[in-house]
Amino acid sequence: MRYTFLRLYHLVYRYILWPPLSLLPAQKVHHLILAILGGLDHLPPLVMFFRLLHRLAYAESPCEVGGVQLKHPFIFAAGFVKGLGFEDEQTALQAVHQGRNIMMGWRTIPALVGAVEFGSFTRRPLIGNQGVVIWRDNRSRSTQNRVGLRNPGAVAAAEFLARHHRALPPVFGVNIAPMPCTDNPSQETQDILESLAAFLERGVRPSWFTLNLSCPNTEDDPSCRQTEAHAEQLCATVVAYLRQHGDVPLWVKISPNLSVEQYRALMQVFQRCGVRAVIATNTLPQPSPTNAEVMAGVGGGRLFSAALAAVRALSQSRAHASVDIVACGGILDGESWYAYHSLGIKAAQYYSAFIFRGPLAAAIIESESQNCYDHN
Repeated sequence: MRYTFLRLYHLVYRYILWPPLSLLPAQKVHHLILAILGGLDHLPPLVMFFRLLHRLAYAESPCEVGGVQLKHPFIFAAGFVKGLGFEDEQTALQAVHQGRNIMMGWRTIPALVGAVEFGSFTRRPLIGNQGVVIWRDNRSRSTQNRVGLRNPGAVAAAEFLARHHRALPPVFGVNIAPMPCTDNPSQETQDILESLAAFLERGVRPSWFTLNLSCPNTEDDPSCRQTEAHAEQLCATVVAYLRQHGDVPLWVKISPNLSVEQYRALMQVFQRCGVRAVIATNTLPQPSPTNAEVMAGVGGGRLFSAALAAVRALSQSRAHASVDIVACGGILDGESWYAYHSLGIKAAQYYSAFIFRGPLAAAIIESESQNCYDHN
C-alpha cells in the first residue's frame, strides 16, 4: 500500500503540481507556499489529515543521531520554517501578542514531514536582504538564496512557540545563528546564550539546538567563526550552558568550502567540547544570478559534490563516534542519499528536495534508496 501511495503521489506532484510551479519565479512560489501554510496552520482537522498522509508515506526506520531518537533518518533543514522578519523585538513581540502567525508552517510542515529544524534565529530580529533574494535552477535541481537571516528574533520566536507548546511536534530542533557583523566575541557569545535562554526559560525545549557557524547569506565572512580557536570558545561555552539547563544536545552547522585541515581541526574541537553532531553542510556561496558581485548560497544539485567531500573529510577526521555527522547537501533522490549512507551516515537534512519533489520528498528518497542497496 505504501509503495502504491508513494507512486501515485510522485506522479501527481511531478506531472500535475510541479509543472505550473516550475514556470513561476522561485521567490513568488516561496511566498505563495508560506502563505498557504500559514492558513493551514489554523486548521487542525487538515493538520490531522496531513499526519495521516505522513503515516502512509513513511516507513518506520528509527535511528539515533546526535543524542536524538528519530523515527526515520530525514530532517527538514532550517531556513524554511523560521518566520517573518521585523525591525525590532518590540514589534515582533507585539505581533505574537496580537495572535499573528509569525512562523508560517510551524504546525503543518512537521505534520507532513516529521522532524523539522526551526530557524535560524538570531538574538534580535532581522529584516534580511531586500529585493529578489531567492532563485531556482530547474536543470540542476538547485536552489539559491541570499535571504540574509530574516527572522523574528529568538525572543519572539520562543514566545510564539511557547504559546503553542501543546501543538509542537514531538521531535524538532532549533537553529541559532550569531548576529551578523558582531566584532566583539564576548557580545557574540552573550547573544547566543541569551537566544538559548529565550527558549528554555519559556519551556520550549527542543530535541536539539543547532549552532549555525556558517551563514553565507549575510554580508558576514562565512568562515570567520570556523577557525579552531573561535569555534572552541563558542562550542565549549554553549555546551556548558546547556548542561546546566536541561542538557539539550548541541549540533553545529558548518560550511562546504573549508579545507581538509579545517574540517579535521573542527572535528577535534567538537569532540573535545561535547558537541553531539555536526551538520555538513550549509549552502555554498556563489555569485547570485542577478549580480555576479553578490554572493548567494547554493543548495541542491550544485551543492552535492562539495557537501559530500566535506562529509568524507569529517568522517576521516573522526577519532571516535562521540560526534555524529548529519549529511546536508544535494540529497534529491535515492542515489544521492545512498552516497552519504555508504560513508556511514545515519541521518540527513534536506531542503531543495522539498521544492523539487514536494512535501513527501524524503519518503520518496528513502523508497528509492532501497534500489541502490539492492544493486550494491
